[in-house]
Amino acid sequence: MRLAARGLRFVILAGFAAFFVVPLAWLVLAPTKSDEALVTADPLAFGSFGRLAQAWRHLDAFSDHLYRLWIGNSLLYAVSATAIVLVTGIPAGYGLAFGRFPGRRLVLTLTLVVMIMPAAALVLPIFLELNAVHLIGNALSVILPFAFYPFGVYLAYIYYTTAVPRELLDAARIDGCDEWSTFRHVALPLAKPVVALVLFFSFVADWNNFFLPYAVLTDSAQYPIQVGLSDLLSSTPSFNPAVGGGGQQVNIFRPELALATLLAVIPVAVVFMLSQRALVRGLVGGGVKE
Repeated sequence: MRLAARGLRFVILAGFAAFFVVPLAWLVLAPTKSDEALVTADPLAFGSFGRLAQAWRHLDAFSDHLYRLWIGNSLLYAVSATAIVLVTGIPAGYGLAFGRFPGRRLVLTLTLVVMIMPAAALVLPIFLELNAVHLIGNALSVILPFAFYPFGVYLAYIYYTTAVPRELLDAARIDGCDEWSTFRHVALPLAKPVVALVLFFSFVADWNNFFLPYAVLTDSAQYPIQVGLSDLLSSTPSFNPAVGGGGQQVNIFRPELALATLLAVIPVAVVFMLSQRALVRGLVGGGVKE
């Protein structure tokens, strides 16, 4: 009976693994094939490095190197907004955890409410605010809303309230530290795990955001990569039979689209690898007092 249960568990886990791994393997191998081979050949067969190089040349030639510009735009938007989130969100979480001031509970409640609201629900009011200050079509129309990240504030709040003893901060104050020195020399060094956590989640959220940049940016040269991939999709004959590609100079096919998607994942993977150890510490660090 126990052997049968283990066998059933293995079959279920293998099924789930195949469900996720096979599409990923197809995506990795797709740029190595021609568009025709992608449909007719073995889905998990490797094509050639020559086809991969050809797919990159074709993708890079799209509208005079527009893909490179989209990647650069995404890096600008995500890195700038994430930097602002770290500078403001970590101190805000610290203040909510240890500060005692009028309206503290209200601020914390509003943070939670905004955190659980769907991001798409905020696009219209944000658009109206940006339009009122004449920022539509400006890079700041993406960076500033991205810089508001209540989930990061809440993560810092939870970490400080569960993993950092108040007595340690009181000892620093007794030794003569003011509030800023206490935060900078004691609380902030202890918060490295949650800083990595906020950095990762904020960067990923900014990198993958589609709706807001699509609504506030008017020039395709300003698009981040997620909006750009949608533009590439409309230039792929298999998905858009009309293919004028919106007047684009080069039509994009399925191998180029797969390569564009893979390259768009690399920055997120790099950020994850660099912060992996601190991420694990941050995820479990709030569970017990240190």
